[in-house]
Amino acid sequence: MIGAGFAGLSAATHLAINNFSVTLLEKNDSPGGRARKFESQGFTFDMGPSWYWMPDVFEDYFSHFGKKPTDYYELIRLDPSYSVIYGKDDVLDIPANLNEFKARLEEIEPGAAVQLDKFLAQAKYKYQVGIHDLVKRPSRSLMEFASLALVKDVMRMDIFQSMSSHVRKFFKSDKIIRLMEFPVLFLGGTAGNIPALYSLMNYADIALGTWYPKGGMHEIIKGMVALAEEKGVKIQYNAEVEEIEIEQGEAKRIRLTTGEKIRTDVVIAGADYHHVDKHLVNPKYSNYSEEYWDKRVLAPSSLIFYLGIGKKLTNLRHHNLFFDEPLAPHADAIYTNPRWPEAPLFYACVPSVTDGMVAPANMENLFLLIPLAPDLEDSEEMREKYYEMIMDRMEEITGQEIRSHVVFKRSYALSDFKADYHAYKGNAYGLANTLKQTALLKPSLKNKKVSNLFYTGQLTVPGPGVPPSLISGYVVAKEVIRENS
Repeated sequence: MIGAGFAGLSAATHLAINNFSVTLLEKNDSPGGRARKFESQGFTFDMGPSWYWMPDVFEDYFSHFGKKPTDYYELIRLDPSYSVIYGKDDVLDIPANLNEFKARLEEIEPGAAVQLDKFLAQAKYKYQVGIHDLVKRPSRSLMEFASLALVKDVMRMDIFQSMSSHVRKFFKSDKIIRLMEFPVLFLGGTAGNIPALYSLMNYADIALGTWYPKGGMHEIIKGMVALAEEKGVKIQYNAEVEEIEIEQGEAKRIRLTTGEKIRTDVVIAGADYHHVDKHLVNPKYSNYSEEYWDKRVLAPSSLIFYLGIGKKLTNLRHHNLFFDEPLAPHADAIYTNPRWPEAPLFYACVPSVTDGMVAPANMENLFLLIPLAPDLEDSEEMREKYYEMIMDRMEEITGQEIRSHVVFKRSYALSDFKADYHAYKGNAYGLANTLKQTALLKPSLKNKKVSNLFYTGQLTVPGPGVPPSLISGYVVAKEVIRENS
């Protein structure tokens, strides 16, 4: 197996408990993929994912092995779940309690509480069918979706309606609409292009809550690695793959950049799909043309700043969404006319508000993220320009000096995603979940020309995000087991 991210670890462990001998090859010196961590000057930074949604997916994952998440990490439910900052003195904290949340919406738009009940009832149905059924299908044949019951389910899932139009059937307030549309940003598209099926994300957000694993998101990876090794998975770090050697339509060996060769009966690639498809296999065995890949709609890349702040901050929660600028121009800069945005929205995470383990005493751990179009020109000068831009806004809105108290600073953007993960066009989140890139229309989890080469992760089914990546590993493992039993 190639790649020790969420999908790779998931697939490896599922195979191991089914009597497969599994070696997991990881190019970096630590596991987790985008969910790696680093430590400096007493700060511990999660490098990528910072939202813990869909706790039932994690429970389901560990239950396959007779375990629970709490066997590996302590979960804290955040309250408020997060804060939406529309401007100075215009902040909406999202309560964990549903009745309090409904009351907050009612203050903004009379009647919104009743509409939220209707909206969530539909979203709950989509979540139950989508997350516990549809996304667990390998999407290799139309026959997987051919049952009458499933056809009826799909018709109720609003897959042919946009999230934007769906939300507007229930709410009129711009603030509430923006709040309800925000979760689909995790799926790599605007609400106008993402199917209304994904209101299931609102159910995950509002009903199931926002959680935090004490110590940081990498604690999940630590738990998954411990479990994988307990089940017999061997993980080899600093093991970058140079080539998958194929003979007569079958992957025979994996050759590392060190020259070492590893014989194999089955290969599952959890590395970047495009990289595997175009660089690790002989071109005649590629699943897709370069033109195909170039036409895919990618989820955004990101510019990230990891900051250590030498004092405690005020007026910031654990998760903070800065919606103080309009979304449309920023979305246009990502999806329509790719460019560095003129006035970007951004996200600020301060995990030290919840967890004193991730920063020294009386200091803060601050993670800032700006979504960007993939494949932009990346330079230190541009990074600094945007650092100053969002710092100006954050200091003004929160009413405090921050820059002068920065004691540690590191940036991470497109060129880093390419270098560390071979990420196609420097993407951060994989393939966007647009209608034309859903289920059967995603890149296949199996190579069409190589009988024993499979793929997992955010560029194949079911899509981007941590819970889908866990599921992706499970789905591909089931296919490997089925074909090798």
